[in-house]
This record gives sequence, structure tokens and C-alpha cells, in this order.
Amino acid sequence: MGEEPLLAAVRVLDLASGAGDGVSRILADLGAEVLKIEQPGESSVRRAAPSVAGVGITFLLNNANKRCAQLDPDRPDDCRRLISLAGSADIVIDSGTVSGTAAFGTSCRALSEEFGHLVTLSVTDFGTTGPHASWCATDAVFYALSSALSRTGPTSGTPVLPPDGVASATAAVQAAWAVLAAYFHRLRSGTGDFIDFSRFEAVVQALDPPFGSEGQAAVGLRATTELWRGRPRNQQIYPIFECSDGFVRICLLSARQWRGMRAWLGEPAQFAGPEFDTIAARYAASGELNAAIAELFAPETMADLVTQGQARGVPIAAVLTPTEALSAEHFRSVGALSEATLAPDVTVTVPVGPLVVDGHHHGYRHAAPPAGTDEPEWSVPRPSPSPAGDSWHPSRPFDGIRILDLGVIVAGGELGRLFADLGAEVIKVESPVYPDGLRQAPPGRPMSRSWALTHRNEYSLGLDLRHRSGAELFGRLVEGADAVFANFKPGTLAALGFSYDRLRALNPAIVLAESSAFGDRGPWSAQMGYGPLVRASTGITRLWTSRDAEPDTFYDATTIFPDHVVGRLTAIAAVGALIRRTRTGAGAHVHISQAEAAINQLAGAYVTESAAAAGISVVGDETIHAVCPCAGDDEWCVISIPDAQRGTVAGLMGDTDLPGDRAEVITALSRWTANRDKHEVAARLQGLGVAAAPMNRAADVAADPQIISRRLLTDMVHPLLDTPIPSETGPAPYVGIPRSELRPAPMPGEHTRMVCQKALGLSAAQIDGLIADGALFTYENQSEKGLP
Repeated sequence: MGEEPLLAAVRVLDLASGAGDGVSRILADLGAEVLKIEQPGESSVRRAAPSVAGVGITFLLNNANKRCAQLDPDRPDDCRRLISLAGSADIVIDSGTVSGTAAFGTSCRALSEEFGHLVTLSVTDFGTTGPHASWCATDAVFYALSSALSRTGPTSGTPVLPPDGVASATAAVQAAWAVLAAYFHRLRSGTGDFIDFSRFEAVVQALDPPFGSEGQAAVGLRATTELWRGRPRNQQIYPIFECSDGFVRICLLSARQWRGMRAWLGEPAQFAGPEFDTIAARYAASGELNAAIAELFAPETMADLVTQGQARGVPIAAVLTPTEALSAEHFRSVGALSEATLAPDVTVTVPVGPLVVDGHHHGYRHAAPPAGTDEPEWSVPRPSPSPAGDSWHPSRPFDGIRILDLGVIVAGGELGRLFADLGAEVIKVESPVYPDGLRQAPPGRPMSRSWALTHRNEYSLGLDLRHRSGAELFGRLVEGADAVFANFKPGTLAALGFSYDRLRALNPAIVLAESSAFGDRGPWSAQMGYGPLVRASTGITRLWTSRDAEPDTFYDATTIFPDHVVGRLTAIAAVGALIRRTRTGAGAHVHISQAEAAINQLAGAYVTESAAAAGISVVGDETIHAVCPCAGDDEWCVISIPDAQRGTVAGLMGDTDLPGDRAEVITALSRWTANRDKHEVAARLQGLGVAAAPMNRAADVAADPQIISRRLLTDMVHPLLDTPIPSETGPAPYVGIPRSELRPAPMPGEHTRMVCQKALGLSAAQIDGLIADGALFTYENQSEKGLP
């Protein structure tokens, strides 16, 4: 059961170049037939730096598992053939360049109008409308505009760019989610869609959104619902300590974890008070507390500290380099890495991909063949899958789909929310003893801003899975559900009596979608893990720094990466499983490793490191990404300058050329920008075709003219919050799928009675009895006990 690829019956016509390539790679990984169309003549994109043996690493990674054909837009027969291929496809992806649909005299929008079944996706930097539609972007530009730049780096001085590649990979994941949701809608309704996809908007929504879920520690520290406008704060929220052979990071969130750390310290009297069970109290004493931990850790090795910490229940991880991470036995043992041969005697290690379905990686199988290797036709003649055929036509993709959501904090919370926004009936199952970490709220407030954003459009069922009657009720719910979502430590769901085998016995068509820090197999699978520990273990923390910073200075403490993207990767695999179910009737088990997601987000950097470590010559990308001061108090802009545009930038500055040295270039740019408004700098450079952007703070994003023009955000009102919160309205601007309803997020157990009556057919008396017995709780019942 479940051996057929999730997207085996899906045809994808790929006319993208560069930015859009990564989207169809995800679909190809899941088994879709992706036919890439290139124009005659060698493509410079195939060789773009960084490169190894003349092969561009980005092209290598983003075009694996595809077939590659050529069509000539100057030949009428080839133009007609292109249209014919589109008409027999399910999905068409374009990136708005002259080498795509426009060269063949059409567009994604025109194709969607001509072929009503077709889902088309136009992937551009800023979308095709709005005041910045003509702007160009790099990852650095996206970091600046999305507010990610303003929330990384030191608390003062030059901000630090996140690692190059994360933004583009995040946009590709968001696009894949958006297009697969539209395709699932097409299967159920018979109607395709056109998506005018903006990579900028995707980064705002999915990298580290200013209007989205926050980490548990940030929620525990936030004393206001207002957005922070300053530079990074709480940099020591997940502290890093030096030891005898490197560094380790700890991540203390729960009271139980803190007590393990206190015992490790020898139960010091100054930290014995019950107030230290809270994150806020520990942070307030972080100077003294971190000094004590530093003294304890200094003489130990990374390996010994990780072993001791895990034994004591203290979440801890070694801070590894990318090379150390890729050489770890864990990734090899679970099949997360593969070898790609680029030329005779030139082989590099590549991450396979993070999508694991039914126990098998669905990822890298083969490199993209040379241009024109394949014929411009579908490899196996077959009809596209037809709609379900019933008389009901859902308004949103997941109308009528019931999901039991056990997910917690960010990665788990995002997964359920993504489906709820698109119509699913998401029943958030809440424990009376182990509340979700995002349930923490500022003093005197009944709900956190993060919870309100993460769990809108959902229903809350108060149910104790550890209670025999509660477990029986959950089993009955599984029988009538489409999917179960969870992100517990591996083994927890089985220990509760609901392994995938048990779920499948209750409902053979069930889809179980899970994520965890290090996956459900391999040497690291049993380790406690949160996003900060995943970043440390995978080398991300080492990459999240600046070449201008002091050695061993790390700046990733305030980001939520990779939690948001993991939620979307899990959603992609889950909807893929639902798509396969329409053909086979069988369910599936999805399990996404945050660690594998992280290394795949930065696959280009890891392949480059792997090649260099193996002594293979790498041609690097010489583009300079400069962060420059501008007029005003702590205002900055970003400018990306490839070699080909050095003269253009120099001319704008009144010079004949830029200095040869990178540091000298940045110094010269900074002199020119220092007394200029950051918006003026960006506009003048963009007018010349140079990628540049002002640095937005989180509070600035909602006022960005491109965001306003394209209506990405709307005010979400919650009766328990003082003011409306800007909130996204959907994964992308669809033509035919309505925007999200934005129903208020529930209080714990708010819908217990409704769910039990509607889904289980229980009477009021039966529900009362189960509440009295402790199997269920309601918001009113919980409030009476003084619980949150």
C-alpha cells in the first residue's frame, strides 16, 4: 500500500527560469511528470555561479527529476506545440521572463482562460501588479523588505543578512503549497485557476512573518500586543556557550526542562525560587544564570554535554559547521543525502529533499538531463485525472475535509492553520494538562497575538487523550476524519495508543501528517529539539553570521526558521497524499524532519561546502550584497551588485568604476547612501535595474506600498484583543478561490460541546458525564478550575 508516488498522475509544464525552477522541483520530487521547456541555445542559467565543473549548483538542485525538452518560439509549429502541451497539462509554471510563455505569444493568465481545467502559476519577484511590479530582487532584498534583516544581527550597528538562499527556497515552498491547493480544488470542482505569485509576498508570509506565529519563548516574554520597532532583542533567549571543543546551545522552555538544568547546576540557592519556572524570570536573571552555565560547560566537550543534557531532560545541541553536519552519521543513515555526478570524476553530495512519505524519501533521483534530451511530449500517454464527479462544488479547496489537529507551537500550529484558511474543518484537540506553548499570554490578557494568528478559523476540542474515555472518543473521531496532524517527539503518538497502524486500522484512508526536529528515524531522532537546536545541529547557526563580525558570533537567536517552512512542507506532502487518495483510496503517513528541511533550504551552500571540502574547484558568485546606512536614526538599505552592474552603480554615484575589493565597495556605497533617504536610494537603483531595497521593520510591512496595493494583509478582529491584527488572506492571490474568512481563534475547549454533538452524535447528558469524568473539558469548565 502507498507505493505509488503522490503526484503520479499530475502533468506539470515548466517554462520557468531561475526563480520558478524550485517550485516544479518539489512537484517532481512527489512524482509529478515535470516537462521543462527551454529555448535552443545553451542557457546561461545552467552555468550560473556558484558552479562546479561548469554546472550551476542552483540549476542542478532546482531541476533534478525533470525531463528537459526544447521548443523554438520563432517556429510557428513549436508555438502551436507549446499550446497543445499546456492544454494537456494539469499545471503550468512560468517565471515571467522573456524565455517563458511570453516568448511563445501567450501567458499563464491566457492559458488558464483558454483551458478551464488548467492551474497556472506565474512566479515573479513582486507580482505583475502594484507600484513595485517592475522591481528586481535578490534574497538580500527580500530580507530587507520582509523585516527579516531588521530582526537579525547585533542590537546596534550594521544589521546582518540571513544566509543567502533561504528566501528563495521559502518562496518556492509557498508557491508549491499554493499551486497544489489549487490543483486539489480543481480535482473536486473541475475548475482550474490562475495564480499571480509574488516571491516577496511569500517571504513575508512564510520565512519569519511579522504577522504570524512566534516561538514559545517569545510569546512568554512579550508584554504587549504591539510590534517591536527596534533592532533585535532577546538575543540570549536561546543562549550559546563555549566548551572545550566548540559550542553548544540550550533551549529551556518548560518548567520541567528548567528543573533539569537547575539540578545539573547543583541546585544553586539563588535560582531555587518558584518564579524561575517561568521564561520571563529566567530571562530577567540571564546574566547571572548564563554565567553559571558557562562555567559548568567550559571544560566539557560538545558530545558529552549533549549526552548529559539529553539524559537530564535539558534540550541541548552542538553548534556544528555545515561540513560537520553533512558528515554526521544521522543524515547518512536515514538516506537524507545522495551523490550527484556532474562530470567524469566530479561527484558532489546533495541533500535529497525533506519529503518523507510512507517511510521513504521522495526527493533527488537524477540530475536534470542536458537541454533538449527529451522530446516535447508527455512520456506516457494518459488522460489527466478527472474531477470527483459529484454535484457539490466546493468554494475553497478543503471545504468538507475534516482534520484532527494535535500540532503545537509554530510548525504544528501553522500546518492546521494553512488548511483551515482554505476551508478545512480543523478540530484543534487540546490537552487539559499539556497546553500548547502558544497559549501563554501576556499578563492580564486572555490570549496571545500569536495564538490569535495561528489558530484562526479552527475549532477547539478539550479532550484528554490519556483518559480511557477520551482516547475512545478520539478513535471515533478518526473514523470520520480525513487527516490527523501532529508534531510530537517521535513515539509519543504511538505511546498514546494512536500509531499510524492503529489510525489506519480505524480508517484506511486516513492521512497522518507529522513533523519533528530530526525525523522519526536515525541516531538523532530521539533527541529533544526545537528550531534553535535544529539550526545549531545543521550548521545554520554557523552560516547565520557576517564575514565582518567577530569570530564565533551568532545572530540567529530571534528567528523562527525553519518552523514556518516546515509547516508548509508538511502541508504540501499532506495535500499530495489527499490527491493520491482520490485515485487509490489509500491514506499515507507523512513525516517531515525540521533538520532535513533546514539543510534543503540552504542546499546550495551545503553543496558548495561539500565540494570545497572534497577539494573540488568551485566558481563562486561574486555578487556583493551590501547593507548600507541611510539618513535617519538607525535606517538602512540593501544593494545587490553583480559584476555586470558595477559600472551602472558607479555612474549613479558619480564615479567611473567601483573599487575592486568588496569591503572598499561597501565603504564607497555607504558614503553615498549615508545622507540619503533609504526609499530614495532603493527607487533610484531599481530604476536602473539594480536590486535594492529599504530595510523595513516589522511595524513597517503592513504599510509597504506593494503589500497595500496587492491586498496581502487585512485587519483580523478578535473580541479578546484590543486592536485588529494585520493578517494574511491566503497563500497567494487566486482568481477563483475566495480569501480566508478569518474566524476568531478559539479559547481552549470552546467548541467541545459542538464537536461532540456534530461529529460524534453525543447528547448533552453524555457530554456532561464525560466532562465530570475528566475525559472532556469545555472553556467554561476549565475557567472554573482556574486554568488558562
